[in-house]
Amino acid sequence: MFSKGVKYMLLSTFFFALMNLCVKLVSHIPAVEVIFFRSAISLVMSYAVLRSKGVKALSSNYGLLFARGASGVIALMLFFTTLQKIPLATAATLQYLAPIFTTILGIFIVKEQVKPWQWLFFAVSFGGILVIQGVDISADPFYIWLGVLSAVFSGVAYGLVRRLNAREHPLVIVLSFPLVGFPVTLVLSLFNWVQPQGWDWAMLLLVGVLTQLGQYYMTMSYQAEEISKVANLNYLGIIYALSFGFIFFGETFTLWSYLGMALVLVGVVLNVAYKNRLAKQQVNQIQKRASI
Repeated sequence: MFSKGVKYMLLSTFFFALMNLCVKLVSHIPAVEVIFFRSAISLVMSYAVLRSKGVKALSSNYGLLFARGASGVIALMLFFTTLQKIPLATAATLQYLAPIFTTILGIFIVKEQVKPWQWLFFAVSFGGILVIQGVDISADPFYIWLGVLSAVFSGVAYGLVRRLNAREHPLVIVLSFPLVGFPVTLVLSLFNWVQPQGWDWAMLLLVGVLTQLGQYYMTMSYQAEEISKVANLNYLGIIYALSFGFIFFGETFTLWSYLGMALVLVGVVLNVAYKNRLAKQQVNQIQKRASI
């Protein structure tokens, strides 16, 4: 059976995959404006739930929460821009660098150790993504580097989530994003506002709701498990993306795509199994010491 942290991350990647689909469907609306609507919806939903649970929205950890919110806003602004400016496959591939940066930065932010075998598992999963999607050399290099930079800031944001760990309620951490993102994107959107039409409103609403769900379960996952154990599960998003492409756009898979999907799953399963084995060994050692 999967642990709670793994289950939370599986839900998170599914909701984020749906969100990416919605963002792509409103490519005619500036990325900053999409994030403005996303922030407004998240702000209302997070505050409403916090108030109903009697949890204070303000915290003494305002420095870390602000840093988490700011890094998340920058990461999402860069990612939505690449998502709208270059092919979906290329943008998604670049974003999957985030778990690698999360693990690397986790060494410094939360002082977690990463075993040599885990680096191999990450390489296998990311290699699978490259096999599936490849690298679109026709895309503008400027936006490719923006995508890489987005992954770096995502790594910072996820590391700070882990740093906050048990200090904060998950929704307080989630709330840090719209508290920073709402005023910033509101001002920026005023300079290039595009009026949503028809189904645009539904897509923008879904972007906010789906991102809120994805963010919440991601935060729960990072609070329940070590970064190195669950970060790799983000790679499963490519499986969702391929499935949505087939269902909604009639895209078919090549043999290389199936090979890549297999590599992604192998890397994920091996990493989770390896971390579970290490956790069991630690529990057994503690039990042996207690029995002495």
